[in-house]
Amino acid sequence: MEPDPRGSCVLSNLAEVVERILGFLPTKALLRAACVCRLWRECSRRILRSQQSVVWVSTVEPGPSNSHALVQVLAEELEKVHVLPQTVLYIADAETFSGHEESHGHGQKKARRKNSTEIATALEKLLPKRCQVLGLVTPGVVVTPIGSRSNRPLEIEDGEAGFALLFPKIDGVKIQTFHFFKDLKSRVLDESQFAEAGLKNNPDLRVVLLFGYNTWKTGSTRFLQQIVNRLNEKSIVLAGGHVERFTSPTSENNTQAAESCGVVGLAFSGPQIQSATVLLDQDVVDERTAEAAMQRLKAAHIPEHNSLGFMFACIGRGYQHYKVKSNLEADAFRKFFPNTPLFGFFGHGEIGCDRIVTGNFILRECNDAKDDLLHGYTTVMTLIHLGSAKGSQV
Repeated sequence: MEPDPRGSCVLSNLAEVVERILGFLPTKALLRAACVCRLWRECSRRILRSQQSVVWVSTVEPGPSNSHALVQVLAEELEKVHVLPQTVLYIADAETFSGHEESHGHGQKKARRKNSTEIATALEKLLPKRCQVLGLVTPGVVVTPIGSRSNRPLEIEDGEAGFALLFPKIDGVKIQTFHFFKDLKSRVLDESQFAEAGLKNNPDLRVVLLFGYNTWKTGSTRFLQQIVNRLNEKSIVLAGGHVERFTSPTSENNTQAAESCGVVGLAFSGPQIQSATVLLDQDVVDERTAEAAMQRLKAAHIPEHNSLGFMFACIGRGYQHYKVKSNLEADAFRKFFPNTPLFGFFGHGEIGCDRIVTGNFILRECNDAKDDLLHGYTTVMTLIHLGSAKGSQV
Protein backbone atom coordinates (compact mmCIF):
# COMPACT_ATOMS: atom_id res chain seq x y z
CA MET A 1 0.00 0.00 0.00
CA GLU A 2 1.10 3.49 -0.79
CA PRO A 3 1.71 5.71 2.30
CA ASP A 4 -1.03 8.28 2.90
CA PRO A 5 0.45 11.70 2.00
CA ARG A 6 -2.04 13.38 4.33
CA GLY A 7 -0.32 11.81 7.36
CA SER A 8 3.00 13.30 6.32
CA CYS A 9 1.32 16.67 5.86
CA VAL A 10 -0.08 16.62 9.40
CA LEU A 11 3.24 15.67 10.97
CA SER A 12 5.06 18.27 8.90
CA ASN A 13 2.82 21.29 9.35
CA LEU A 14 0.56 21.12 12.43
CA ALA A 15 2.67 22.00 15.47
CA GLU A 16 -0.12 21.23 17.94
CA VAL A 17 -0.47 17.67 16.63
CA VAL A 18 3.29 17.11 16.46
CA GLU A 19 3.80 18.43 20.00
CA ARG A 20 1.01 16.25 21.33
CA ILE A 21 2.50 13.12 19.77
CA LEU A 22 6.11 13.90 20.72
CA GLY A 23 4.99 14.55 24.29
CA PHE A 24 4.58 10.80 24.80
CA LEU A 25 8.26 10.15 24.04
CA PRO A 26 10.86 9.75 26.81
CA THR A 27 13.56 12.39 26.74
CA LYS A 28 16.28 10.44 24.91
CA ALA A 29 13.86 9.53 22.10
CA LEU A 30 12.61 13.11 22.06
CA LEU A 31 16.13 14.44 21.54
CA ARG A 32 16.54 12.13 18.56
CA ALA A 33 13.21 13.26 17.15
CA ALA A 34 14.35 16.87 17.45
CA CYS A 35 16.89 16.18 14.71
CA VAL A 36 14.21 15.42 12.09
CA CYS A 37 13.28 18.97 11.11
CA ARG A 38 12.89 22.50 12.39
CA LEU A 39 9.26 22.05 13.45
CA TRP A 40 10.03 18.91 15.45
CA ARG A 41 13.01 20.64 17.06
CA GLU A 42 10.89 23.59 18.20
CA CYS A 43 8.17 21.28 19.51
CA SER A 44 10.75 19.19 21.36
CA ARG A 45 12.21 22.27 23.03
CA ARG A 46 8.79 23.37 24.28
CA ILE A 47 8.16 19.89 25.68
CA LEU A 48 11.52 19.81 27.46
CA ARG A 49 10.85 23.22 29.03
CA SER A 50 7.58 21.91 30.44
CA GLN A 51 9.16 18.84 32.07
CA GLN A 52 10.22 20.27 35.43
CA SER A 53 9.51 17.44 37.88
CA VAL A 54 12.40 15.85 39.78
CA VAL A 55 12.88 12.20 38.85
CA TRP A 56 14.85 9.56 40.71
CA VAL A 57 16.39 6.21 39.89
CA SER A 58 17.12 3.79 42.72
CA THR A 59 18.17 0.23 43.45
CA VAL A 60 18.22 -2.04 46.48
CA GLU A 61 19.19 -5.23 44.66
CA PRO A 62 22.65 -6.69 43.88
CA GLY A 63 24.01 -5.83 40.46
CA PRO A 64 26.61 -7.35 38.13
CA SER A 65 29.84 -8.50 39.77
CA ASN A 66 32.03 -6.06 37.87
CA SER A 67 30.07 -2.88 38.61
CA HIS A 68 27.37 -1.44 40.87
CA ALA A 69 23.65 -2.04 40.44
CA LEU A 70 23.02 1.72 40.20
CA VAL A 71 24.94 1.89 36.92
CA GLN A 72 22.84 -0.85 35.35
CA VAL A 73 19.51 0.54 36.61
CA LEU A 74 20.38 4.09 35.57
CA ALA A 75 21.28 2.93 32.06
CA GLU A 76 17.89 1.23 31.76
CA GLU A 77 15.77 3.97 33.32
CA LEU A 78 17.34 6.87 31.42
CA GLU A 79 15.73 5.39 28.32
CA LYS A 80 12.33 5.91 29.94
CA VAL A 81 12.45 9.17 31.91
CA HIS A 82 10.67 12.33 30.78
CA VAL A 83 13.22 14.81 32.00
CA LEU A 84 16.54 16.28 30.86
CA PRO A 85 18.76 16.40 33.98
CA GLN A 86 20.85 19.47 34.61
CA THR A 87 22.02 18.46 38.09
CA VAL A 88 22.39 14.95 39.50
CA LEU A 89 23.03 13.84 43.06
CA TYR A 90 23.83 10.15 43.42
CA ILE A 91 24.66 8.18 46.57
CA ALA A 92 25.78 4.55 46.77
CA ASP A 93 26.84 2.18 49.53
CA ALA A 94 30.55 2.29 50.34
CA GLU A 95 31.16 -1.45 50.66
CA THR A 96 30.00 -2.41 47.18
CA PHE A 97 30.96 0.78 45.38
CA SER A 98 34.50 0.79 46.75
CA GLY A 99 35.25 -2.76 45.67
CA HIS A 100 35.03 -5.24 48.51
CA GLU A 101 32.65 -7.79 49.94
CA GLU A 102 32.74 -10.37 52.71
CA SER A 103 34.39 -13.66 51.76
CA HIS A 104 32.14 -16.45 53.01
CA GLY A 105 33.75 -18.72 55.58
CA HIS A 106 36.91 -16.69 56.17
CA GLY A 107 35.67 -13.36 57.55
CA GLN A 108 38.08 -11.50 55.29
CA LYS A 109 37.54 -8.95 52.56
CA LYS A 110 38.21 -9.84 48.98
CA ALA A 111 38.21 -7.72 45.86
CA ARG A 112 35.09 -8.21 43.77
CA ARG A 113 34.18 -4.89 42.21
CA LYS A 114 35.88 -2.40 40.01
CA ASN A 115 37.31 0.54 41.92
CA SER A 116 35.01 3.45 42.68
CA THR A 117 36.56 5.78 40.09
CA GLU A 118 35.82 3.33 37.28
CA ILE A 119 32.24 2.85 38.48
CA ALA A 120 31.73 6.60 38.84
CA THR A 121 33.10 7.18 35.34
CA ALA A 122 30.72 4.56 33.90
CA LEU A 123 27.81 6.15 35.74
CA GLU A 124 28.58 9.70 34.69
CA LYS A 125 29.05 8.71 31.04
CA LEU A 126 25.33 7.88 31.03
CA LEU A 127 24.42 11.49 31.86
CA PRO A 128 24.41 14.59 29.63
CA LYS A 129 27.87 16.10 29.20
CA ARG A 130 26.87 19.51 30.59
CA CYS A 131 25.16 18.00 33.61
CA GLN A 132 26.43 18.95 37.09
CA VAL A 133 27.16 15.72 38.96
CA LEU A 134 27.77 15.17 42.66
CA GLY A 135 28.51 11.59 43.72
CA LEU A 136 28.81 10.38 47.31
CA VAL A 137 29.76 7.05 48.84
CA THR A 138 28.36 6.33 52.31
CA PRO A 139 28.24 3.44 54.84
CA GLY A 140 24.45 3.12 54.43
CA VAL A 141 21.77 4.47 52.12
CA VAL A 142 18.21 5.75 52.68
CA VAL A 143 16.23 5.31 49.48
CA THR A 144 12.69 5.34 48.12
CA PRO A 145 12.20 2.50 45.61
CA ILE A 146 11.59 3.64 42.08
CA GLY A 147 8.06 3.83 40.72
CA SER A 148 5.92 5.97 42.99
CA ARG A 149 6.32 8.87 45.39
CA SER A 150 4.25 6.92 47.93
CA ASN A 151 6.57 3.88 48.00
CA ARG A 152 7.89 3.04 51.46
CA PRO A 153 11.39 4.53 51.97
CA LEU A 154 14.00 2.01 53.11
CA GLU A 155 16.95 2.32 55.47
CA ILE A 156 19.60 0.09 53.89
CA GLU A 157 22.30 -0.24 56.54
CA ASP A 158 23.97 -3.25 54.88
CA GLY A 159 23.98 -4.47 51.31
CA GLU A 160 24.04 -2.96 47.85
CA ALA A 161 21.88 0.11 47.32
CA GLY A 162 21.95 3.52 45.70
CA PHE A 163 19.95 6.27 44.07
CA ALA A 164 20.33 9.14 41.63
CA LEU A 165 18.21 12.29 41.87
CA LEU A 166 17.73 13.92 38.45
CA PHE A 167 17.02 17.64 38.70
CA PRO A 168 15.87 19.28 35.44
CA LYS A 169 15.89 23.01 34.77
CA ILE A 170 13.12 24.41 36.98
CA ASP A 171 11.66 27.88 36.48
CA GLY A 172 12.53 30.09 39.44
CA VAL A 173 15.00 27.59 40.91
CA LYS A 174 18.78 27.47 40.58
CA ILE A 175 20.77 24.48 41.81
CA GLN A 176 24.55 24.72 41.98
CA THR A 177 27.16 22.20 43.04
CA PHE A 178 30.17 23.34 45.05
CA HIS A 179 33.42 21.85 46.29
CA PHE A 180 35.88 23.25 48.82
CA PHE A 181 38.94 21.32 49.93
CA LYS A 182 41.66 22.13 52.40
CA ASP A 183 44.60 23.57 50.52
CA LEU A 184 47.81 22.82 52.41
CA LYS A 185 49.46 25.87 50.81
CA SER A 186 46.85 28.31 52.08
CA ARG A 187 44.92 28.48 55.36
CA VAL A 188 42.54 31.13 54.07
CA LEU A 189 39.32 30.13 52.32
CA ASP A 190 38.81 31.68 48.91
CA GLU A 191 35.75 33.91 49.30
CA SER A 192 35.34 34.16 45.53
CA GLN A 193 34.51 30.44 45.45
CA PHE A 194 31.61 31.07 47.82
CA ALA A 195 30.25 33.73 45.51
CA GLU A 196 30.64 31.52 42.43
CA ALA A 197 28.72 28.71 44.17
CA GLY A 198 25.88 31.07 45.06
CA LEU A 199 26.71 30.91 48.78
CA LYS A 200 27.55 34.59 49.21
CA ASN A 201 25.69 37.80 48.31
CA ASN A 202 22.74 35.71 47.17
CA PRO A 203 19.40 36.89 48.63
CA ASP A 204 17.58 34.00 46.94
CA LEU A 205 19.63 31.29 48.66
CA ARG A 206 17.22 29.02 50.55
CA VAL A 207 18.82 25.61 51.16
CA VAL A 208 22.36 24.25 51.35
CA LEU A 209 23.03 20.51 51.51
CA LEU A 210 26.67 19.98 52.42
CA PHE A 211 28.78 16.91 52.99
CA GLY A 212 32.19 16.58 54.58
CA TYR A 213 34.60 13.93 53.31
CA ASN A 214 37.86 12.55 54.72
CA THR A 215 36.72 13.95 58.07
CA TRP A 216 39.15 11.64 59.88
CA LYS A 217 42.10 13.68 58.62
CA THR A 218 43.87 16.20 60.85
CA GLY A 219 42.27 19.63 60.65
CA SER A 220 39.11 18.39 58.94
CA THR A 221 36.77 19.36 61.79
CA ARG A 222 38.16 22.88 61.92
CA PHE A 223 37.90 23.22 58.13
CA LEU A 224 34.27 22.00 58.14
CA GLN A 225 33.46 24.38 61.00
CA GLN A 226 34.83 27.29 58.96
CA ILE A 227 32.49 26.44 56.09
CA VAL A 228 29.50 25.94 58.38
CA ASN A 229 30.13 29.20 60.26
CA ARG A 230 29.96 31.16 57.00
CA LEU A 231 26.60 29.55 56.17
CA ASN A 232 25.03 29.50 59.64
CA GLU A 233 22.30 31.99 58.87
CA LYS A 234 18.72 32.01 60.11
CA SER A 235 17.40 32.70 56.61
CA ILE A 236 18.56 29.43 55.05
CA VAL A 237 18.26 25.73 55.85
CA LEU A 238 21.57 23.95 56.29
CA ALA A 239 21.68 20.14 56.41
CA GLY A 240 23.94 17.21 55.57
CA GLY A 241 26.55 14.97 57.10
CA HIS A 242 29.94 13.27 56.91
CA VAL A 243 30.32 10.77 54.06
CA GLU A 244 32.84 8.02 53.42
CA ARG A 245 34.11 9.80 50.33
CA PHE A 246 32.99 11.75 47.32
CA THR A 247 33.58 10.44 43.83
CA SER A 248 33.18 12.56 40.75
CA PRO A 249 35.76 12.35 37.95
CA THR A 250 34.37 15.56 36.44
CA SER A 251 35.36 17.60 39.52
CA GLU A 252 38.28 19.97 39.10
CA ASN A 253 41.39 19.26 41.17
CA ASN A 254 39.91 15.84 41.88
CA THR A 255 43.22 14.09 42.60
CA GLN A 256 44.51 16.75 44.96
CA ALA A 257 41.14 17.04 46.73
CA ALA A 258 40.84 13.27 47.23
CA GLU A 259 44.04 13.31 49.26
CA SER A 260 42.85 16.20 51.42
CA CYS A 261 39.68 16.83 53.40
CA GLY A 262 36.86 18.95 52.11
CA VAL A 263 33.22 19.80 51.70
CA VAL A 264 30.94 19.26 48.70
CA GLY A 265 27.29 20.06 48.30
CA LEU A 266 24.29 21.57 46.56
CA ALA A 267 22.97 25.12 46.90
CA PHE A 268 19.27 25.70 46.15
CA SER A 269 18.27 29.26 45.28
CA GLY A 270 14.88 30.68 44.39
CA PRO A 271 12.13 32.71 46.07
CA GLN A 272 9.59 29.91 45.60
CA ILE A 273 11.61 27.37 47.59
CA GLN A 274 10.35 26.43 51.04
CA SER A 275 12.23 24.21 53.45
CA ALA A 276 12.28 22.87 56.98
CA THR A 277 14.62 20.67 58.98
CA VAL A 278 14.45 18.97 62.39
CA LEU A 279 17.06 17.28 64.54
CA LEU A 280 16.44 13.92 66.22
CA ASP A 281 18.97 13.92 69.04
CA GLN A 282 20.26 11.08 71.20
CA ASP A 283 17.15 11.22 73.41
CA VAL A 284 14.97 10.06 70.52
CA VAL A 285 15.01 6.35 71.28
CA ASP A 286 11.57 5.01 70.38
CA GLU A 287 8.76 5.29 67.86
CA ARG A 288 6.81 7.84 69.92
CA THR A 289 9.66 10.34 70.20
CA ALA A 290 10.64 9.83 66.54
CA GLU A 291 7.08 10.64 65.46
CA ALA A 292 7.09 13.71 67.71
CA ALA A 293 10.04 15.02 65.67
CA MET A 294 8.12 14.39 62.45
CA GLN A 295 5.19 16.33 63.90
CA ARG A 296 7.49 19.32 64.29
CA LEU A 297 8.45 18.96 60.65
CA LYS A 298 4.80 18.65 59.65
CA ALA A 299 3.99 21.81 61.60
CA ALA A 300 6.09 23.77 59.10
CA HIS A 301 3.24 23.32 56.57
CA ILE A 302 5.60 22.70 53.66
CA PRO A 303 3.59 21.60 50.58
CA GLU A 304 4.07 17.91 49.73
CA HIS A 305 3.60 18.60 46.02
CA ASN A 306 6.98 18.71 44.26
CA SER A 307 8.87 18.18 47.53
CA LEU A 308 11.74 15.90 48.55
CA GLY A 309 12.72 14.55 51.94
CA PHE A 310 16.30 13.98 53.08
CA MET A 311 17.48 11.90 56.01
CA PHE A 312 21.06 12.16 57.29
CA ALA A 313 21.64 9.70 60.13
CA CYS A 314 24.56 8.50 62.22
CA ILE A 315 25.73 4.94 61.56
CA GLY A 316 25.14 4.35 65.28
CA ARG A 317 21.40 4.76 64.85
CA GLY A 318 19.09 2.64 62.69
CA TYR A 319 18.24 -0.87 63.80
CA GLN A 320 20.90 -1.08 66.50
CA HIS A 321 19.73 2.18 68.10
CA TYR A 322 16.04 1.26 68.26
CA LYS A 323 16.74 -2.42 69.01
CA VAL A 324 13.21 -3.73 68.45
CA LYS A 325 12.35 -2.23 65.07
CA SER A 326 14.17 -1.55 61.82
CA ASN A 327 13.36 1.29 59.39
CA LEU A 328 11.76 3.23 62.25
CA GLU A 329 12.75 6.78 61.32
CA ALA A 330 11.97 6.37 57.61
CA ASP A 331 8.58 4.88 58.50
CA ALA A 332 7.88 7.78 60.87
CA PHE A 333 8.60 10.21 58.04
CA ARG A 334 6.30 8.35 55.66
CA LYS A 335 3.48 8.37 58.24
CA PHE A 336 3.38 12.18 58.16
CA PHE A 337 4.52 12.63 54.53
CA PRO A 338 2.97 9.71 52.62
CA ASN A 339 3.55 11.20 49.17
CA THR A 340 7.05 12.64 49.63
CA PRO A 341 10.01 10.45 48.59
CA LEU A 342 12.84 10.23 51.12
CA PHE A 343 16.56 9.95 50.37
CA GLY A 344 19.77 10.13 52.34
CA PHE A 345 22.41 8.07 54.11
CA PHE A 346 23.99 6.75 57.28
CA GLY A 347 27.27 8.58 57.85
CA HIS A 348 29.95 9.55 60.35
CA GLY A 349 28.40 12.79 61.63
CA GLU A 350 25.41 15.05 60.99
CA ILE A 351 24.88 18.70 60.08
CA GLY A 352 21.66 20.53 60.90
CA CYS A 353 19.19 21.77 63.52
CA ASP A 354 15.48 22.62 63.92
CA ARG A 355 14.82 25.32 61.33
CA ILE A 356 12.26 26.35 58.73
CA VAL A 357 12.28 28.97 55.99
CA THR A 358 8.94 30.11 54.56
CA GLY A 359 9.23 33.85 54.16
CA ASN A 360 10.51 35.20 57.49
CA PHE A 361 8.89 32.57 59.72
CA ILE A 362 11.18 30.58 62.01
CA LEU A 363 9.95 27.24 63.39
CA ARG A 364 11.42 27.86 66.83
CA GLU A 365 12.79 30.83 68.71
CA CYS A 366 16.36 31.61 67.73
CA ASN A 367 18.65 33.79 69.79
CA ASP A 368 21.47 35.93 68.45
CA ALA A 369 24.01 33.15 68.88
CA LYS A 370 24.92 30.82 66.05
CA ASP A 371 23.15 27.45 66.04
CA ASP A 372 25.14 24.35 66.87
CA LEU A 373 25.03 22.50 63.55
CA LEU A 374 27.63 19.73 63.95
CA HIS A 375 26.42 16.60 65.73
CA GLY A 376 27.03 12.91 66.33
CA TYR A 377 24.66 10.06 67.05
CA THR A 378 21.70 12.07 65.69
CA THR A 379 19.45 12.18 62.62
CA VAL A 380 18.65 15.27 60.56
CA MET A 381 15.37 15.24 58.61
CA THR A 382 14.97 17.86 55.91
CA LEU A 383 12.10 18.77 53.61
CA ILE A 384 12.59 20.84 50.44
CA HIS A 385 9.71 22.18 48.33
CA LEU A 386 10.74 23.36 44.86
CA GLY A 387 7.56 25.24 44.00
CA SER A 388 4.75 24.34 41.61
CA ALA A 389 6.35 22.20 38.95
CA LYS A 390 5.09 22.02 35.38
CA GLY A 391 4.31 18.65 33.89
CA SER A 392 3.26 15.45 35.60
CA GLN A 393 4.63 14.34 38.94
CA VAL A 394 6.52 11.08 39.24
